[in-house]
Amino acid sequence: MLRVADLTVRQPGTGRTLLSQVSFEMAAGESVAIVGESGSGKSLTVRALLGLLPAGLESTGHVEIDGRRVDDDPKVMRRQRGGTVSLLMQDPFTLLNPLRKAGKQIADGLPEGADPKREVPGLLAEVGLPGEVAGRYPFQLSGGMRQRVGLACALAAAPRILVADEPTTALDATTQREVLALIRRIQRERDMTFLLITHDLRLAFSMCDRVVVMYAGRVMEVGRAAELREEQRHPYTRALLAAEPPADRRLSVIPSVPGSVPAHDAVAGRCGFADRCAYAVEECRAGVPELVAVAGERLSACVRAAALPEAPPPPPGVPSPPRAAVAPLLEVTGLRKTYAGGSRPALAGVDLTVAPGEVVAVVGESGSGKTTLARCVTGLERPDAGVITLDGLDCSDYTRMSRQAVRQARRSAQMIFQDPYSTLNPARTVGATLKEALAAEGRPTDVGALLRLVGLDPALARKRPAGLSGGERQRVAIARAVAGEPRLLVCDEPVSALDVSVQAQVLTLLAGLRERLGMGLLFITHDLAVVRQLADRLYVLRAGECVETGDVDQVLDAPAHPYTRELLASVPDGTSRWPG
Repeated sequence: MLRVADLTVRQPGTGRTLLSQVSFEMAAGESVAIVGESGSGKSLTVRALLGLLPAGLESTGHVEIDGRRVDDDPKVMRRQRGGTVSLLMQDPFTLLNPLRKAGKQIADGLPEGADPKREVPGLLAEVGLPGEVAGRYPFQLSGGMRQRVGLACALAAAPRILVADEPTTALDATTQREVLALIRRIQRERDMTFLLITHDLRLAFSMCDRVVVMYAGRVMEVGRAAELREEQRHPYTRALLAAEPPADRRLSVIPSVPGSVPAHDAVAGRCGFADRCAYAVEECRAGVPELVAVAGERLSACVRAAALPEAPPPPPGVPSPPRAAVAPLLEVTGLRKTYAGGSRPALAGVDLTVAPGEVVAVVGESGSGKTTLARCVTGLERPDAGVITLDGLDCSDYTRMSRQAVRQARRSAQMIFQDPYSTLNPARTVGATLKEALAAEGRPTDVGALLRLVGLDPALARKRPAGLSGGERQRVAIARAVAGEPRLLVCDEPVSALDVSVQAQVLTLLAGLRERLGMGLLFITHDLAVVRQLADRLYVLRAGECVETGDVDQVLDAPAHPYTRELLASVPDGTSRWPG
C-alpha cells in the first residue's frame, strides 16, 4: 500500500541533508510506527512522502501509494491526499478552524456528491461523538472531543491509509487510551493501513505491527514490534527504550540518551549516533553503515549489532525516600472554584499540603481541576472559597493583599507552564529574558551562572527561543522561574510536550534543583510514570474532588479508588493487549 525507497530531503540553500535514504514499506491493513527523538526526522519523513515539505526543501527518492508512484508528479500526489491517504495532526486545537463549526469542517472532506446531512452524523457516531457536536465550535469541545472531530475529518473521504503524527501527545492518559483504542477499532473495521509517528516506543509496540526507529535523518533499526520489544539490536533503540520511565517502580537514576540529536548533515560519513553511543568504536566513525538483514524482517544499521552485549535487566524498584514531618510550606484548605457558565465546580473543596523540599504530584484527566488548582495557588485565579497559606502568608485572594505581600508571595512561588515556546517572548534573547528576571528579584544579573544551573551553555544567552530545541526552551523557562530561588515551584505539565529523552533530562534537572535549592514542588501531570520517579506524595483529582491521596508507592502499588486504577491502566505497557 505504501512504499518509500531512498527518500532524501536536502536544503539547497545551506547544502544540508536532513533525511538520507529513508526506506520502508507497508502492506494493506498493516500498522507501522516511526519512532525517534525530536529532530530525528519522523515528521519530515511524513511531509516528504505526502508532498507537504515547506519552501526551501527538496526531496528525491521513490514513493508509491496504492501502487502509483507519486514523488515525480505533484498533481498525482494531490489527488491521493484525502481520498487514498489522510493525515491526523498532533494538536487537535490548531488543526481545526476555530471560526467554523465541527460539522462544516467534517463536511469539507467528503467526496463530491456526498450528502453532509447523512454522512456527518454517521462519521461522528463512528468516532464516538453525538450528532449535536456538529453544531459546536472547537473551543466548545474538550481536547479528546476535538481530536475525535479531527479523526472524523481525516476519515471523511474514506482513505485507505491513515497517517497520525503524534495524535495523542496533547491529551491526558485516559483520553489518549480512548482515542488510540478508537483508532485501532476503526482501522480494523475499515481495513486501513496505519502509519503512526511517535516518540514513545512502548506506545509503538502496543499499537503497531512493525516499528521503524529513526535518528538524525536516518533509519537506525526496523523490526516487528514484538521482537523489537524483547531485543533491541541498535544501541540507540536500547537507549530510547531505557529513557521511558516505568510506572511500576521508582528508579534511583532516571536514564536518558546522553547529549542531543545533532543538527549536522545526515550523511556526515559515519554513524550519526556514534558521538552519543557507549559502544562506539573507530569503525562506527569510519563510514555510514548500510541496513543489513539480521533475522527475517529484522534489520539493523549498527555494524556491531552481533557483538553488542545483552541489554541489562530493568533495575529493581527503590522505595521513595522518607521525609521528616515539618510545618507545611503550602497549605490549601477547602478550595472551591466554579467558572462562569460552568455546569459543575472546577474545584469542589480540595485540601492539600506541600512541605519544604517535598515533591507533591497532582494527577487526573483533563477537566479534573489540576491546572485550576495551580493557578489559584499562584494567584492567577481567585478561588470562590477556601484558604491558601503560602510560606505563612494568607494568599487566598491576591486582590485583597498589600503590594508588599503580593511581592513576597511572588518570590515564594513561581510557575513553570506546559509550553515553553508560548511563555517566552519570541522577540527577546534568552539573555535579556533571564537578566530581567534576575533584576526583578534584586539579584546579580549573572545570566551565565543561571544557565549553568539548569545545565545549559551560557552561549545560548545570545539566541532567541526559536533557535532552541524544545528541551532547551523548557530549561530556559525553568531558569527564569528559579531566578529568585523561590521556596515553591509549581510545575504544570512541564514535560508532557517533550520526547522521552529530553523528558528524562528535565526531570533529573528538577530533582537536582529541589535538592540544591531546597524547593518544594507542586507537580501537575497526567503521567503516572513521571509521578513514580519524581514525587513523594500524590493527590488524585477527579471532577474537582480529591478521590485518593497518600505516599506515591502506597497509592500506585495498591490503589484504593477505581479511578486511580483506571489511570494506571491507561499507561502503555508495550503489549498488543493495550489500549484494549
